[in-house]
Amino acid sequence: MGAVTENDITKILENVIVPDLNDNVVNLGLISGIVIKDGMVHIMVETTRERAGIMEEVRKKCEKLAAEITGVLNATAVLTEERDATKPNETPIPKLDLTEDERRIRSKGVSSIIAVASGKGGVGKSTTSVNIALALARLGKKVGIMDADIYGPSIPRMMGITGQPRSEDGSTLIPMENYDVKCMSMGFMVPEEEPTIWRGPMVMSALEQMLRDVEWAPLDILIVDMPPGTGDAQLTMAQGTELAGAIIVSTPQDIALLDARKGLNMFRQVEVPIIGLVENMSYYICPKCGDEAHIFDNGGAKETAEKYGCTFLGEIPLDKEIRTTSDAGRPIVVSKTSSPHTRAYMEIATKVIKEVDQLSKSSEKK
Repeated sequence: MGAVTENDITKILENVIVPDLNDNVVNLGLISGIVIKDGMVHIMVETTRERAGIMEEVRKKCEKLAAEITGVLNATAVLTEERDATKPNETPIPKLDLTEDERRIRSKGVSSIIAVASGKGGVGKSTTSVNIALALARLGKKVGIMDADIYGPSIPRMMGITGQPRSEDGSTLIPMENYDVKCMSMGFMVPEEEPTIWRGPMVMSALEQMLRDVEWAPLDILIVDMPPGTGDAQLTMAQGTELAGAIIVSTPQDIALLDARKGLNMFRQVEVPIIGLVENMSYYICPKCGDEAHIFDNGGAKETAEKYGCTFLGEIPLDKEIRTTSDAGRPIVVSKTSSPHTRAYMEIATKVIKEVDQLSKSSEKK
């Protein structure tokens, strides 16, 4: 059999029925794109946010049937959604009843605290946080990274750090350190495979302690890897911490961008400056022929940045090496220092420094 074609994929997808519509995804016009590259098949299935639950099973069926075609090495199907990018999130953000001191949690000796956030999970936020932190350190900055994702801490593994932080005075913790970057995470306190089952107040208490009771100083920049989404923990962190600004990470998919805009709007409504947007998994470079493919679409984060008046910090490709190096505790910025992926992170870090400096100067003038 020859190479797999788009027609082969389309034909097999005619067997995928949408239960409540009693027709297949092809006839219903729900297949918005098919990309085939070196035996890798990527399928885009259109839906609305309201129907995402129903369409998840349809997505899985598309993936399964495509993977069964002879010649297909791997098949991925994603749900996409068409939305008006200019329409703001109209749900007002509730204001917390905090005193001025409570509203501005600071870490002594830390010049700038930057939140790295995403509207949803699975977009590579933590990987981006770690590599930006390492890139900032390579640019000569004194950097720390705080893992605020209490329920899914991943920074210890990515930074290649094991053990527990120590305390010399019984009240403050000395952060762990690797690659010239200081780190603190709940992952140091609990076994890696043990779930953290805490209610909101306990989570906020832990986050506050990691900011106030850790000997971060002296630092130029503290990167805070935020939990995904826009829930209570994210909102309280945004309102209750003296943030220099926020970086929003998204993939090019419509649904991911929709959630990223929610995160962007949340920070804006609580008056946290947006440093910029990063588009992760922006493109794929074929290792055999060098061709560039836009598997999950391309340019959505840049368009969002332009429409919202934010800085577009850059694109990071979809590449297995970025994941494997992070999983091994040797992130690509320190393990493959001359790779094009590292250059992309270094360029983003350079823009971050410029944006933070400009925000600092603007704040001094007020």
